[in-house]
Amino acid sequence: MSTRPLELDNLIVKHQHGHALPRDFYTSQAIYDHDIAAVWNRNWIWVGHESQLPAAGDYFLFDYGPESLIIVRDRDNTVRAHINVCRHRGSRVCTESSGKARVFVCPYHAWTYELSGELRAGREMGPDFDPARWGLKSAQVQVFQGMILVCASADAPPLDDALTQLGPLTEPFGFEDLKVVRTATYPVPANWKLALENYLECYHCAPAHLEYSRSHTLKSPAEMEALLPALHTRASEVGLSPQVLNLTGEQALAPGADVYHRRYPLFEGYETGSKSGAPLAPLLGTLTGYDGGATDIVLGILNYLLVYSDHVVGYRFIPRSVQETDIQVVWMVRSDAIAGRDYDPDDLTWLWHVTSQDDERIIRHNQAGVNSQFYEPGPLADMEWAIADFHTFYKTMLEKLPAAPDTPTSA
Repeated sequence: MSTRPLELDNLIVKHQHGHALPRDFYTSQAIYDHDIAAVWNRNWIWVGHESQLPAAGDYFLFDYGPESLIIVRDRDNTVRAHINVCRHRGSRVCTESSGKARVFVCPYHAWTYELSGELRAGREMGPDFDPARWGLKSAQVQVFQGMILVCASADAPPLDDALTQLGPLTEPFGFEDLKVVRTATYPVPANWKLALENYLECYHCAPAHLEYSRSHTLKSPAEMEALLPALHTRASEVGLSPQVLNLTGEQALAPGADVYHRRYPLFEGYETGSKSGAPLAPLLGTLTGYDGGATDIVLGILNYLLVYSDHVVGYRFIPRSVQETDIQVVWMVRSDAIAGRDYDPDDLTWLWHVTSQDDERIIRHNQAGVNSQFYEPGPLADMEWAIADFHTFYKTMLEKLPAAPDTPTSA
């Protein structure tokens, strides 16, 4: 069983609420390993969309830290997730990032698994060997309007009630009827928490994201608030609900069961997140027009969607090592949209490509400064409220796993 690192309890006590985290949270190998065990293995991760698995046997891998998951549609048309570790001696079973399979065959000793994860055969294992005991370990799967969420722990945060409240708000976007048209990865030499914290605040948007700031009002809360009444009217006219659903932080139904929905205005002249403000792709779902807004959605604590009227952008911050993270951006459009006719892939991806390049630079410099022996956690601004909520969740998750043996815990 995983246990808390020896220094963790003291660091948690040392952290002052409303401030950045102490240095070791971003630099310690022991804490990084604990992050994987306590946070990533025990929370829902948005891994993809059902459209990526159109038929039985279609699969793709999702990797984070040292872990690898096989996401597959089985013969019963059920989306499953298997831990990509052979039950014999631990080899990776799947080595291709995606494909189609009748069965999964370990490349080491040819143990063969059904799409369901059951072990079909283990070669020459003797008469007392029981294949039923040695199927692939499974992860939990939840599909929300076509979005595939996976949790490797049996003790996953209970998302059902929150998603039930979110469902009517997202239904007009027709998430089930989306397809992934591009995925881009932006490696950044920084701890995953710095990358995620950067996404959670727009305090940096005005000085750091010039292209984004021309169209998105989040960089200026006062301007955003002034434009909200008109947006709410337009949103209702085109079939969208302007309701804010904020089940995050202390308002979450359970730790890690965070769900958030907010429609906010773009600046005048912008119908979507494009360079010119003009539409980029066919309208989503049942929308009857453009309201000039964008919707922030949080699914769990690790997954973020930005929904325009004509496309969806998904963000993940995938840990690779203590100070290596992949910022992964996924663009989705309506399933019947055809590249070159209904949308231009380069125009569609322009804004969040240049913004992610900015983010790589920002976060890289942030980590370099945090690595300094002179780093001292500073106070968060009002516009960084979501980071404080994340810190509360993060520390709660870290404390769920037991302390190391013979290690005194804080009172």
